[in-house]
Amino acid sequence: MLVLLIAFAVSLGVTLLVVRSAKSHGHLSMDLDTSGPQKFHAAPVPRIGGVGIVCALAAATAITAWLAPDIGRSSALLLVCGAPAFFAGLVEDLTKRVSPAQRLLATAGSATLAAWLLGAVIHRTDIPGLDALVTVTALALAVTVFAVTGIANSVNIIDGFNGLASMCVVLMLVSLAYVGFQVGDDLVGMLALAGVGAVLGFFIWNFPAGLIFLGDGGAYFLGFYVAEIAILLLVRNPEVSPLFPLLVCVYPVFETLFSIYRRKFLRQVPPSMPDGIHLHSLIYRRVMKWAVGNRSAKAMTRRNSMTSPFLWLLCMLSIVPAVLWWNNSAVMAMFLVAFAVSYVVLYWRIVRFKSPRWLRYPRRRPAA
Repeated sequence: MLVLLIAFAVSLGVTLLVVRSAKSHGHLSMDLDTSGPQKFHAAPVPRIGGVGIVCALAAATAITAWLAPDIGRSSALLLVCGAPAFFAGLVEDLTKRVSPAQRLLATAGSATLAAWLLGAVIHRTDIPGLDALVTVTALALAVTVFAVTGIANSVNIIDGFNGLASMCVVLMLVSLAYVGFQVGDDLVGMLALAGVGAVLGFFIWNFPAGLIFLGDGGAYFLGFYVAEIAILLLVRNPEVSPLFPLLVCVYPVFETLFSIYRRKFLRQVPPSMPDGIHLHSLIYRRVMKWAVGNRSAKAMTRRNSMTSPFLWLLCMLSIVPAVLWWNNSAVMAMFLVAFAVSYVVLYWRIVRFKSPRWLRYPRRRPAA
């Protein structure tokens, strides 16, 4: 618990410092373009929230190295491995000159480093056909790099509204910490708790006011961090189902896969082309009705923030059963299918202006 508190305090302080000093670095760090299809903020905001999170994890690592040297060493190696993913995203946040392919390549490099330095390689999946492939070392490494890069990219994709990606990551890390301590894996438990503290320190300033964003550096790094902790949990604890991490992360992963399908096969545009019809974007536009009512910055920010809790609930619908049946692949496979069906049904209902009643944001009736 000490690492959680240390990480939270450092993240809270560093992120506040970044927010308060925005005038001096805003020409580089602020997201000045608010007109893109995936831009929903009312005013320019610093997008380097990952700085506070990484600083917090570095502080937590230093404390851990003092209390438990073996865990501290592994934590330090994980931060070193994550450096390419973080800095590629951070440079994009500051310069807007790092392409998505370059960021993905850097994240793949981080995953490769983690496989080499930490032994974080997927050797079992409980997925027919894929299990045979990961028995071959080279193919296991390829699957691992693909999975880590995909999860990192998926966290970046859902980073569209105040508190959305950061709280989803907190929920994922809490589930990893719980299962880690259930199986007696202090390394996984400590790494996850440190991540929870670091992200919560950022979350305070991100939700609901949206004073700072994760940015690509923060989103890619957190996706990498979650993925690597999940892989370490599987490598070190054979009793944990390999479907557990997939069910924990299925919301952002399925969002990414569905977006690729929607763009390539339905809209016939390149999968990398940004658009404004992700599920979270649709909830903002059609459930929160962003264009209806007061258009002041305060009102727009409020509607932005009120979008995220709907997606937190969606995220929890997969995380709760994952935590309850973390050692039962058959049950988790059923919940994976159930999540996919539920997501598609919900998406098509909203896109056709038939939102379920429980999803409709309550509004006051006009006075007679």
